[in-house]
Amino acid sequence: MHLLAVGLNHTTAPVALREKVAFPADQIGQAVAAARAWFSRNEVDAQSGEAALLSTCNRTELYAANRSRGDIEEAIDSTAHFLADYHQLSYSELRPFLYALPQDNAVRHAFRVASGLDSMVLGEPQILGQMKDAVRMADAAGGLGTYLHQLFQRTFAVAKEVRSTTEIGAHSVSMAAAAVRLSERIFDSVADQNVLFIGAGEMIELCATHFAAQNPKSLTVANRTLERGEMLAHRFNGNALRLADLPARLHEFDIVLSSTASSLPIIGLGLVERAVKTRRHKPMFMVDLAVPRDIEPEVSRLDDVFLYTVDDLGTVIQSGMENRQAAVAQAEAIIETRVQSFMHWVDHRAVVPLIQDLHESGESLRIAELERARKMLLRGDDAEAVLEALSRGLTAKFLHGPQQALHHAQGDERARLAALLPQLFRTKR
Repeated sequence: MHLLAVGLNHTTAPVALREKVAFPADQIGQAVAAARAWFSRNEVDAQSGEAALLSTCNRTELYAANRSRGDIEEAIDSTAHFLADYHQLSYSELRPFLYALPQDNAVRHAFRVASGLDSMVLGEPQILGQMKDAVRMADAAGGLGTYLHQLFQRTFAVAKEVRSTTEIGAHSVSMAAAAVRLSERIFDSVADQNVLFIGAGEMIELCATHFAAQNPKSLTVANRTLERGEMLAHRFNGNALRLADLPARLHEFDIVLSSTASSLPIIGLGLVERAVKTRRHKPMFMVDLAVPRDIEPEVSRLDDVFLYTVDDLGTVIQSGMENRQAAVAQAEAIIETRVQSFMHWVDHRAVVPLIQDLHESGESLRIAELERARKMLLRGDDAEAVLEALSRGLTAKFLHGPQQALHHAQGDERARLAALLPQLFRTKR
């Protein structure tokens, strides 16, 4: 079975492209089924293909296991065509940004991603939960088989080991913390500002926690579902409003952070222009943590608006990297050991069908010779002679295949068989 990971992430593609190939959570199952159908067209056994999709703000990746061993370029091309077709994009626009990792490199990549080693925020914990959600949805869509199921179970175990035995996350700077730092470059104090959070998911909750610690003048949560927004706002003694009411109230807020699952921007250039005019050009700090983006990128051109995306936070997040290098080395060592262990399992699985065939073949020979021996006994042959014939018959049939292979082989092939057969039959020279 051939393992493969193909995708793009924050190091290979800009957010403008990543948002185009992102899969909304409610489409993952459908996309997994579509991916399996797409790749099975090139498979001899259409049922052999396994697939899972991981889509976050920083990456979109396809993990696959199939019987085809096409080269890496072919794998990237096929995945690029699938993603382009699914998202109605240009193949030529997408192809240069994709990477493909086969076999042990795919396994190593999955382990590193789940452990937070491949994240923009080194050691960040959110990716593990996102990966578990992706696997759960792939499994529900029928995308997981023996190989990917085992791969992801080991992936989660490795991530747990890395986080529990190293300090990989001890010095991490989260997106939320980076947003606070950036806001302090615009405003002297967050305590004097009105802060708005758009959305009510995990990332917004994390941001609200960090900003609430700075005791802002006010904290408000805007969400499509008011009840959910009220629940989050209540935790931080804040207020809630419906997302539909945002156009009339955006001008009230100095700091705006947005992270929703919307497939289209929810804050446009015109809306922000009106808000800035009403604010009499008082600065507004905005952070768009969503992929696809919640805020139209053209907003960044306004003189009094400071707009940052997930990619813009990268330089802030990289601070303190030197403090984590020892932990990274420890984590990489753990991962390397676990990769070798998993590939040993894969190699073992590869010979299981052969072993089963050998058992079935041996059983057929045994039954045939046993039936012949019974017939000899029934006609009154001497028991000792029957046993002798049984043993000779089993030996002859068992050795017939190897002897024929050795007889017909020539040159290097005969030399290899001659060296291998004593190991298989443990004969003495």
